[in-house]
Amino acid sequence: MTTKLPVPAGEGSLARYLAEIRNFPMLAPDEEYVLAKAWRDRQDKEAAHKLVTSHLRLVAKIALGYRGYGLPLADLISEGNVGMMQAVRKFEPERGFRLATYAMWWIRAAIQEYILHSWSLVKIGTTAAQKKLFFNLRRLKGQMKEIDAGDLPPEAVRKIATQLDVPEQDVVDMNRRLAGPDSSLNAPVRTDGEESGEWQDWLVDDQADQEIRLADDEEAKRRHALLKKALGRLNARERAILVERRLKDDPARLEDLAQKFGISRERVRQIEVRAFEKLQKAVKADAAAQEAAARRKAGA
Repeated sequence: MTTKLPVPAGEGSLARYLAEIRNFPMLAPDEEYVLAKAWRDRQDKEAAHKLVTSHLRLVAKIALGYRGYGLPLADLISEGNVGMMQAVRKFEPERGFRLATYAMWWIRAAIQEYILHSWSLVKIGTTAAQKKLFFNLRRLKGQMKEIDAGDLPPEAVRKIATQLDVPEQDVVDMNRRLAGPDSSLNAPVRTDGEESGEWQDWLVDDQADQEIRLADDEEAKRRHALLKKALGRLNARERAILVERRLKDDPARLEDLAQKFGISRERVRQIEVRAFEKLQKAVKADAAAQEAAARRKAGA
């Protein structure tokens, strides 16, 4: 899977690496599905390689979000790439999610484990609460406008401890361990004198990137279409009761629907359950048909 995989060798070559990974094309849903099946069913290494390389930009984006821990960004990206490969190994295309949505959790986990291991000399991250504190303290300090402070004021310590459900002393200790100068965002990406911009040129916001938004939008549209088609297979009363009971933010009461349709509360409940079962069955059948059609189209 690692054949010909680009590697960020160091800070000086990082700009070259970031430019190189932009050359790998993003995958269409059908192509991603076929490649994932090829890897899972036949251990096709070329398919796995395409899946990994098409998501290297996602890895770099996530790694940039952890640049404040004093570790080389190239190392963070390398660890994130390991997480990406693990995600490909575990990915189940039939579940209906895009690989990017699934992989981002593996990438973050790999990077976080590397950071925690690198900070092991100060004995942090031994519990889930300490890990949460480690990865949220900087964000909370920024919200309180205390990011450049030394020791936190008592009221800030109490607020963070309460919000993260950790002892106040843990907040104080962690803040002191993490204290230290950050690298300048105006520092050049490369150190060999060539023009390549500054680190701030690579900053990204915390919103999902284009690939994730596209995948989520496509998935939402697909599910909406499946739901709409399945609802059309219910009769008018089943559809009305199901919509009122399951698809509205403020569900109607059984008593109100019983009065509206002139039936008992128990009858309304029975119709709701039956309609929901019919809806689930129809959605699953239509989803399976779509996947079969996608496979036939991709294999044509």
